[in-house]
Amino acid sequence: MMAECEIAYRPIPVDIGKGEQFLPKFLKVSPNNRIPAIVDHEPPDGGVPISLFESGAILIYLAEKSGKLIPTDLRSRNTVHEWLMWQVGGLGPMAGQNGHFLLYASEKIPYAIQRYSDEVRRLYSVLDRQLAKTGRFVAGEYSIADIAIFPWIVTHKAQGLSLTEYPHVSDWFNKVRARPAVSNGMEVLRELRTLKKNHT
Repeated sequence: MMAECEIAYRPIPVDIGKGEQFLPKFLKVSPNNRIPAIVDHEPPDGGVPISLFESGAILIYLAEKSGKLIPTDLRSRNTVHEWLMWQVGGLGPMAGQNGHFLLYASEKIPYAIQRYSDEVRRLYSVLDRQLAKTGRFVAGEYSIADIAIFPWIVTHKAQGLSLTEYPHVSDWFNKVRARPAVSNGMEVLRELRTLKKNHT
């Protein structure tokens, strides 16, 4: 989002393996002790810095600040908000649980694996139908809805899914992945992971 909006930023890694998300200085920014979180030292009102946590809130804030990636007309804006909330309340939590029980849980619980796998597949089908209808991006034009959804689709292989089952999602995924700003953001993430690895 920062790259798409051409907003200068400085990434600050938070090592959750070392519990840095529980440090008082981080909890001031993100009381839910989760990443991402941001501090804007140049808010639009010119006042004191603004801190935000939760991806959806951050995306809306940056879209409104930059005037980019969110429509101005009522109906299109509502569609973007719907699909952003669909990610926040559906795809993100369900894919997160699916990944946990499939890959990380110390005990393999067939019921949990099946439940979350089925729900993620259902959500992929919902997304596939929406993309078939719009023909390009989730809400028509590229927006914060696409930015919110894309990282969860990046993990499709680890989630035990093949995009060949969802052709419209596959086409959309390749379009989004090819955007220079997306490549830029993924490269920043790779650099941060390399930095962390070299310091452990």
